[in-house]
Amino acid sequence: MSAGANRRLTNEELQLMSFFEDITKIPPKDLLYDEAFQRYIFLVDRGLAPLAVGKAGSKIRMLKEFLKKDVEVVEDGSNLEELAKSTLFPARVIEVKIKEEGDRKIVIAIVPPDQVGIAIGRNGRNVQRARLILGRYYGVTEVRVQPSA
Repeated sequence: MSAGANRRLTNEELQLMSFFEDITKIPPKDLLYDEAFQRYIFLVDRGLAPLAVGKAGSKIRMLKEFLKKDVEVVEDGSNLEELAKSTLFPARVIEVKIKEEGDRKIVIAIVPPDQVGIAIGRNGRNVQRARLILGRYYGVTEVRVQPSA
């Protein structure tokens, strides 16, 4: 990972990550706060999101009640494409294209036509989550969702 890997976490973020680990038994790799949607997004190793969420979302519900904010868990990816797919879960991303326009880095996620709404999320929640995470780690400035042909 690039940019975000060098970022220093605040004491509050470290405490939140420790609390997350106490509840879920999964050590988070990172934590982002999304101002726009008033939510915490925890990044965990690949394959660990279901364990962190808990049976029927029980662990996430506990975290939400304590933090009085929405809590989301995203699995890490070993490269930009994997992480992009992960940030747009539960949508099925067929392909990830990367476009550079001047100093802007744009990720275009190609999804089946019936998955466009899922990928975007209510009020653009999922695209915003993808932009935050991909921006931190890969300098992405925009995330677009397009239906496959």
